[in-house]
Amino acid sequence: MNPLSLAFLISILLVLGVVFVNGWTDAPNAIGSAVGTRVLSPRKAILVAVVFNFLGVLLMTYISPAVADTISKMVDFGESGSQQALIVLAAAMFAIVIWAVAAWYFGIPTSESHALIAGLTGGAIALGGVDAINMGEWRKVIIGLFLSTLLGFSAGFGITRLIERIFRYADRRRSESLFHHGQAWSAAGMAFLHGAQDGQKFMGVFVLAMFLNGMTQKNPDGTFEIPLLVMVICSLTMGLGTMVGGWRIIKAVGLDMVKMKKYQGFASDAAAGICLLIASLTGLPVSTTHTKTTAIMGVGASRRLSSVNWNIVKEMVLAWVLTFPGCGLIGYIMARLFMHLFG
Repeated sequence: MNPLSLAFLISILLVLGVVFVNGWTDAPNAIGSAVGTRVLSPRKAILVAVVFNFLGVLLMTYISPAVADTISKMVDFGESGSQQALIVLAAAMFAIVIWAVAAWYFGIPTSESHALIAGLTGGAIALGGVDAINMGEWRKVIIGLFLSTLLGFSAGFGITRLIERIFRYADRRRSESLFHHGQAWSAAGMAFLHGAQDGQKFMGVFVLAMFLNGMTQKNPDGTFEIPLLVMVICSLTMGLGTMVGGWRIIKAVGLDMVKMKKYQGFASDAAAGICLLIASLTGLPVSTTHTKTTAIMGVGASRRLSSVNWNIVKEMVLAWVLTFPGCGLIGYIMARLFMHLFG
């Protein structure tokens, strides 16, 4: 095996490692509230997450690969056939795994989306300086960050209040049954949209590695065609991660942060789902974790602010604030180290 092929193999293994970690840290957020309201058992919820994440990756990529395009064009790793670029890409993925495993260990549902963006950016700066960053695409990250925060919270708050107004005179038993089934489907929808968002991000990196190894070419507009095999590999790897380590994050999001009734769980899923769908169709790489947790906060705040466990929220916010500089710095350092050792 020549050095270029070895660099590519290591890059792909680390990309799949990040996808696996995403499966156990980010994917469970899509189903956490359904477990918290006792609509789904943990075992059923994880099964729903695995199946619908898989479908989300496959179907949404055919509908609109805009998120994958944004990620693949966000940084410039150079031309096809660059061994050094592959080494830097491997270093960036390694930095993300380090960051994500540390967050998982402490039970904090940190954003693998933000970690991916930060790690790639740090690695690209180490390789080509600030000019390696495509600020036009990077602005979409900032827009997505504010969209997921403001729309997630406000939609969670508004949908909850709307449901309470519409069903205030409804038969309680019938409405309870309605939202029991409704939340089961909304949780499936959240899992589907998580696959649509996060699956595309990692597939964008996967095909970038293929390009750097000379295995594919860019389209005239700078985007890539995503092979079906890449979709299947990323989907299965993400699902395996969810099955292995999903319960810790389900507990943090679904049981510890805010206590919800079934209609409130439905509202949080619907609010987050609306936000993720808009972002996926417009190419904004948003965090599923960020979107879902802010939607849950909006639901809790619609009742009263004290309904939200603000200590857990503070931990999440701290993780989000630290991810961009922290993971970006680790990505930069790892890239420099890898280039020194293997370049």
